[in-house]
Amino acid sequence: MSYTLETRIWFTRWDKNMAAPVTLVLGGAASGKSAFAENAILSAGGRPYYIATAQAFDAEMTEKIARHVERRGARWTTREAPTDLSGALRQVNADHAVLIDCLTLWLTNLMLAEQDVDAATTDLMKALDHCPAPVWLVSNEVGSGIVPDTALGRRFREAQGRLNIVMAARADRVVQVVAGLPNVLKGTLA
Repeated sequence: MSYTLETRIWFTRWDKNMAAPVTLVLGGAASGKSAFAENAILSAGGRPYYIATAQAFDAEMTEKIARHVERRGARWTTREAPTDLSGALRQVNADHAVLIDCLTLWLTNLMLAEQDVDAATTDLMKALDHCPAPVWLVSNEVGSGIVPDTALGRRFREAQGRLNIVMAARADRVVQVVAGLPNVLKGTLA
């Protein structure tokens, strides 16, 4: 794919004395956003570091997690952080290239645990500002679908939309992936 070379060039231009770049990758379910971010990180060099927010609550999620782990392979260091992304980012080294997958499940975990989403988002923003390594954030775009039929579903959809807006404002680059194809919304891949 053409974005791998462009991404490698972009990372090469990044001066490690500058704040590390943040890239937000948005897309619908099964759109290819995780694979896009994984491939971009691998093509750029650095030690791939995966921060997983998923929790295996049922057989379907267990299977999905297993597919993601198999696709990444042994080259990736994985840390599970269902709710404490800021704490996980504080463990990152400058030679890492970080993938947080995904903000949607992180938000779900926070809401189900009745944690303060605004405070957790503020903590995440601070951690991103101080992270010494490039970070790729994967998040679902859920606002383009049907209106959820429950109050909790509607509240989640609104919270996810607000989270994506905040993260897009913070990110140096925003890429939307549709049918496996990246569309740059902010910044450049090269």
